[in-house]
Amino acid sequence: MDLPSIVAPPHGQAWPEAPADAAGLNWMWLEEAARFATENETPWPYDLRVHLESGYFEPPPDNAILGPIRPRGPANGLVLRRGFKVASWGDTDQVDFTFSVAKSYLSLLAGIAVMDGLIPDLDEPVGRTVDDGGFDSAQNRGVTWRHLLQNTSEWEGDLFGKSDRIDRNRVIGADGRERKGGARPLRPPGTFWEYNDVRVNRLSLALLRRFRRPLPEVFAERIMQPIGASRDWSWHGYRTSLAEIDGRMAESVSGGTHWGGGVLIHAEDQARIGLLMLRRGDWNGRRILPARWIDESLRPCALNPVYGLLWWLNTGHGRYASAPETSFFAFGAGGNLTWIAPEQEIVAVLRWTDPGAIDTFIRLTLQAVEA
Repeated sequence: MDLPSIVAPPHGQAWPEAPADAAGLNWMWLEEAARFATENETPWPYDLRVHLESGYFEPPPDNAILGPIRPRGPANGLVLRRGFKVASWGDTDQVDFTFSVAKSYLSLLAGIAVMDGLIPDLDEPVGRTVDDGGFDSAQNRGVTWRHLLQNTSEWEGDLFGKSDRIDRNRVIGADGRERKGGARPLRPPGTFWEYNDVRVNRLSLALLRRFRRPLPEVFAERIMQPIGASRDWSWHGYRTSLAEIDGRMAESVSGGTHWGGGVLIHAEDQARIGLLMLRRGDWNGRRILPARWIDESLRPCALNPVYGLLWWLNTGHGRYASAPETSFFAFGAGGNLTWIAPEQEIVAVLRWTDPGAIDTFIRLTLQAVEA
């Protein structure tokens, strides 16, 4: 394959496309992958408010929506190889909520905080530099930044009107299905892995305290503008998530759309973020994130080897059987996925694909590579 690697152009300019054969791909398998994604849209209804209020995540009253929410659009997505667009389907400029993909974006902001010295040590207790009462209790004073980023914090408390108890015993499978048990006794920080949105929101608030600026401002200035993203995206919190920073009120954004809010974004901007990760934090010679932060983000958690620092991994093919083991993912409920395959130099963005169909999409795409 003689196709050179390129950096995506700024939003508003046509994204360079490459024929499948020039990209070292078999066009029939690639076309089949795109067709398959189009025909396997998520079973979620278009009215996301009704879906969330129906008790999909949890029953009333814990399912009360606190942040903005709006209907979703149809399935869409794209595949990049070496930065060239080799396949797309649907409207890739369609701006929608992306649910827990936002967690991986919080990880990028944590990397910026480390680079700026705002987080001197991931294994330092958060309460040493964030003094807002949230880390004062016996259960919480040992919580470190790494614990929050790995979902092993066991942080206890109420935040913005939601208790951490709502998401205890929460398990999310690769098929996107969720299972929850009842509240369980907490363990010491760093000894139990659990996917808990309240604790991720606690991380977001802690990052806001350290940056002392609204996180969307930092995200725009340090990540989205340098990589040529559009201005179509936005990031929201809840009506209850205002925090005082240096005498002014700032909204603490959420790490998903579990209770509304989160990131509104389209597939093309998500693909740019995927390329940034594929290129290990470098964008056309400009260092956006330290390469060592990318390495740290993709280091398997000892308690869950398919999880890093708010990025899903594929250690032992444990997330998607058909994906290369070196793949990693930003995953959001409803079938929102950014798949990055470094060895194959592929970035694929799926919006509203049936989660149960994602592994087959990956298999078809890789058959295009192997053929």
